[in-house]
Amino acid sequence: MDLVRDVFSCTKPKSSTSHFCHVVETKLQHKCEKIISFLLHFLLVASFVSPIYSLEFSANQSFLPEEEVQKLKIVRTHLQKINKPSMKTIHSPDGDIIDCVLSHQQLAFDHPLLKDRKPLDPPERPKGHNKMGMLSENFQLWRLSGESCPEGTIPIRRTIEEDILRASSVSGFGRKLTSGVRRDTTSNGHEHAVGYVSGDEYYGAKASINVWAPIVENQYEFSLSQMWVISGSFGQDLNTIEAGWQVSPELYGDTYPRFFTYWTSDAYQATGCYNLLCSGFVQTNNKIAIGAAISPSSSYDGGQFDISLLIWKDPKHGNWWLEFGSGILVGYWPSFLFTHLGDHASMVQFGGEIVNSMSLGSHTSTQMGSGHFSQEGFAKASYFRNMQVVDWDNNLISLPNLKVLADYPNCYDIQEGVNNVWGNYIYYGGPGRNVKCP
Repeated sequence: MDLVRDVFSCTKPKSSTSHFCHVVETKLQHKCEKIISFLLHFLLVASFVSPIYSLEFSANQSFLPEEEVQKLKIVRTHLQKINKPSMKTIHSPDGDIIDCVLSHQQLAFDHPLLKDRKPLDPPERPKGHNKMGMLSENFQLWRLSGESCPEGTIPIRRTIEEDILRASSVSGFGRKLTSGVRRDTTSNGHEHAVGYVSGDEYYGAKASINVWAPIVENQYEFSLSQMWVISGSFGQDLNTIEAGWQVSPELYGDTYPRFFTYWTSDAYQATGCYNLLCSGFVQTNNKIAIGAAISPSSSYDGGQFDISLLIWKDPKHGNWWLEFGSGILVGYWPSFLFTHLGDHASMVQFGGEIVNSMSLGSHTSTQMGSGHFSQEGFAKASYFRNMQVVDWDNNLISLPNLKVLADYPNCYDIQEGVNNVWGNYIYYGGPGRNVKCP
């Protein structure tokens, strides 16, 4: 404070002819010169020090490489596109945020061919569909609190920045890598154990799948169990509709088994996505969140929990509908999304798929299904039961000429069977890396 007071006192005194005043003025000027000299020295030293602190602050707060800044801008723009305004928000115990979005504002209606349209009314169910024993809609973690979305809205799992940043690219977020779903070979590390039918016209598929929480070796791999409804060749024009459960750390940021859907009309290249992450699938249900965690799951040599799924083509409008349990409509894929599936499917598959990234230089230890081989049977191996297809006349029928294939049977295998209770069924899965699967 003395220094400040002295600086402010360094003003020129009034003129005086007094010698005494002249002496005082001279002394005061000397004092001011010393103070000013000291301040100049202080400021000179500070000028070398303060830029360092300034740059450090800037680097910590806002300085990022230009490409990172651009990527964040793209990510945030994409988030604004896919996260629609919410009428209600529900926080799930697993950390998910569920937004209740007005049905007609969901991302599907951003599609030019769906602009200003409304979700369709329920279609005619396939004949022979058993509606007894309807499974509760409370099979997902976000519903355990008793919260639900109001009528007229649909529950959508909110996508956050971290979700997109885990993906290989913004454009690749929510998409499968080109896997070339095949029944005779694999590509890009995708490995399958599936039962399938082909050689006829199929208008849908139905099965019950038991849910597990398989171990996935790293963030860039996944494990899923699903139905595929397929048409087209296995080249550039492959059309698929898919639904089941999956564990995908890259997509969801955790290892919970989650209910999912997928579609593509060009062999996973530029069209389609998981769940509601692009304009495509139209959800009509306000109690099931696609992409949300399933609870409970099955336990080895213990309780088994399965989900029933039905995909079929509406004979009247031609759209492909998804039903959960026995009577709970989830929504539909508009027929205009597809080329070959605009008419019918030429193949149906049931089974498991994993990604083997060989990250440790050997086969992955990512599990398929329960992580146990098919021969261990009920309560130990994974299964599909009551497998059926929909024929040209909208009838559910048993599987004609079911075949099975495992890409690497020493890693994951499959076997099929039939009985009066389960109809057509398969057991499948495995542990991945083991002495026979190096």
